[in-house]
Amino acid sequence: MNNRFLDKLSARLSEGRAPLCVGLDPDLTNKPDRYPGLLAWNLDIIAATTDLAACYKPNIAFYEALGRDGFDLLTQTLAAIPADVPIILDAKRGDIGSTAKAYARACFEHWDVDAVTVNPYLGGDGVRPFTAYRDRYVFVLCHTSNPGAGEVQHASQWGLPLYQRIAARAPTWGDGNAGLVVGATYPEALSDVRALAPDAWILAPGVGAQGGDAAAVLAHGANAEDGGVLINVSRGIAGADDPHAAAKALSEIMRLDPAARAQPGLPARTRALALRLHELGCIRFGQFTLASGIQSPVYVDLRRLIDDPSVLGQAAQVYAGFLAGIVAERIAGVPYAALPIATAVSLETGLPMIYTRKESKAHGLARQIEGDYQPGEQVVVIEDLATSAGSLIGNIRAFREAGLIIEDAVVLLDREQGGPQNLAEIGVRLHAAFTFSRLLDILHSAGRISGEEYAIVRDYIAG
Repeated sequence: MNNRFLDKLSARLSEGRAPLCVGLDPDLTNKPDRYPGLLAWNLDIIAATTDLAACYKPNIAFYEALGRDGFDLLTQTLAAIPADVPIILDAKRGDIGSTAKAYARACFEHWDVDAVTVNPYLGGDGVRPFTAYRDRYVFVLCHTSNPGAGEVQHASQWGLPLYQRIAARAPTWGDGNAGLVVGATYPEALSDVRALAPDAWILAPGVGAQGGDAAAVLAHGANAEDGGVLINVSRGIAGADDPHAAAKALSEIMRLDPAARAQPGLPARTRALALRLHELGCIRFGQFTLASGIQSPVYVDLRRLIDDPSVLGQAAQVYAGFLAGIVAERIAGVPYAALPIATAVSLETGLPMIYTRKESKAHGLARQIEGDYQPGEQVVVIEDLATSAGSLIGNIRAFREAGLIIEDAVVLLDREQGGPQNLAEIGVRLHAAFTFSRLLDILHSAGRISGEEYAIVRDYIAG
């Protein structure tokens, strides 16, 4: 897919620029006295930062507040930005149907910007008119930088704060052209959002006047390639005596030191669950004989989740995090270890549950699948772990023979013994809270296992 915003941005960053997004917010109450007017102020900022900025972000509110003159100011400001520099129009639009389409036309056809910010409160049908412009990019409000953000954005849905639900869901509203807005003032939220949306670009406002720290933003929000984050600075540059010097200083801060990276790829609640699983005895280290007769230095028994309802509840919330980004009409449990897990997930999410029997009953209704369902429904399979995924595949076939659509399975642990690959061959995506390697990394970094134990188990997994 050709995307004008991503193409321009990639070119700017590949030339060595920091991920600096310069805000163009001409506020009469804060205009420096040295500028005769707002246009001169904007033009000076652009001229001073063009060699440094990865992109620009005018906030349309400051232009609309000026009435007709503001629209002229925005037109002239956009025209002054070099054509090879991407522009994000900070509009925060959000509506439904023809109204959303009109907003999208205004942003992408009239103003002809490369990207826009939108409000997801109305759901996916309020965002898709924007992502329908596949050559542009859309930043969906996720966790904003203001102090009152938590009043709404931390409200729980399916066991997740609403902002995490948005992080998991919003990228599916586009075709690789939907990202997220996450305030720089909440670095821990950045970690959780990045884990839920590993491929989305994040726009992080709030550095400078609002107290956000650029280095912390990158440490918590960068993707696996040390990118994927744009840091917006408005007043910190526009109000500086020397905008070029301010932008240059900020650019230097944004040179990410890989050693400063927060552990990527896992929400905080998932890391906490790993430690609780170890405390509960679900993961043990020593010498064990497996059912196959093979000697193993580690033993996993997730059936012990039922020993502590609070840990079972934590696990259900982690499953719910995956389900937030998947279309599902019900969930399906796999006997036996996954049945209490699936029940907890059903209670957490409100999704109805079905499950397979090991064999059909010879009496009553003689059903192999228990629970009410209709052929053609989209179902997500819940299992405790995946090794080679043989039993999981057998259950998926049984569900499919009943006419159910199975495209996703969720587990706590991928033992890294071919499960994802085997499932992919039958058209099923495996979502795992942990790989065995990642679980070991968490336990080792937390001091739960020694360096010697860590090395032994890593060698066992690799062998």
